[in-house]
Amino acid sequence: MMAGSGKKPAEGIVKKVSQVLAYAGQLLLAAVLFLIYIVADRKTIKITSSGEKREYLLHIPRSYNPANPTPLVITIHGFAEWPAHVMHISGWNRMSEKAGFLVAYPSGTGFPKHWRVMSKPGSSEGAQLEVDFITDLISHLEQTFNIDRARIFANGFSNGGGMTHVLAEEVPEKIAAIGIIAGALVYPFQNHPTHRRVPLIAFHGSADPIVPITGGPSRYFAIPFPDIPEWMGKWAAQNGCNPTPAQIFRSAHVTGIQYEDPSHRKDVIFYTVDDGGHAWPGGLSIQKFLVGKTTAEINATELMWQFFEQHPLQ
Repeated sequence: MMAGSGKKPAEGIVKKVSQVLAYAGQLLLAAVLFLIYIVADRKTIKITSSGEKREYLLHIPRSYNPANPTPLVITIHGFAEWPAHVMHISGWNRMSEKAGFLVAYPSGTGFPKHWRVMSKPGSSEGAQLEVDFITDLISHLEQTFNIDRARIFANGFSNGGGMTHVLAEEVPEKIAAIGIIAGALVYPFQNHPTHRRVPLIAFHGSADPIVPITGGPSRYFAIPFPDIPEWMGKWAAQNGCNPTPAQIFRSAHVTGIQYEDPSHRKDVIFYTVDDGGHAWPGGLSIQKFLVGKTTAEINATELMWQFFEQHPLQ
């Protein structure tokens, strides 16, 4: 009896020790990420927009020639990320070196860093301040570099994907085409009748634990996210695309569909990653226990650049 009674307390101690070690490991991981953030964030370039001090990173390809108009890709980090982090997970710098375009990585505000996309349209705060920052950043870069104004593109991850959508809604005359990865799409459609509609390529995992593909709140955020496939269909409808998409890609876990615009100027392409998490397809993996699986069956950065090349501003 004494031996048997001593076994349960021992198991309880082992369980508690395991829980403490797991918690300590998470704290250590958070501390390491924080230190990486502090070091990487020192390299950002500072500008002033709407009276606020803002920051960004910039990659200039070795092939850059100021005599030639050069495309600009604006890549927007997600919630609790920062410019250097999305730069590393996305691989945009490598693509920049291959194709010869500039990449700007703007920084959100606060800690953890984020994009203020929850404000109501027309408000002078929140989303409008973020739009002003990106447009100021474009103007700032145009003063130093020979930017091709017909080939300024934006893409973003998660909260940054939501910010990318805001840019397409509010300044479609500046952004030729957009890409959205695991987008937290909370800003409403504006339905501006005179506004140009922006071509879109998007990616989302069916098992995304942070932004559910079927919409609604997630285990991390009590936000009424939209149903992502329905959202893509609505975007395609506003772009005047064929309402019946055609399958353009299929692999073991990835399906790509296209809502085709007869003029091919406003196409909408959507890739679904079966059992995919809140991740950048083909990019560096984030901790699986936090965000789920990262697929290597496609490379979102390569596919976005191909799409951008085909959709300059007309």
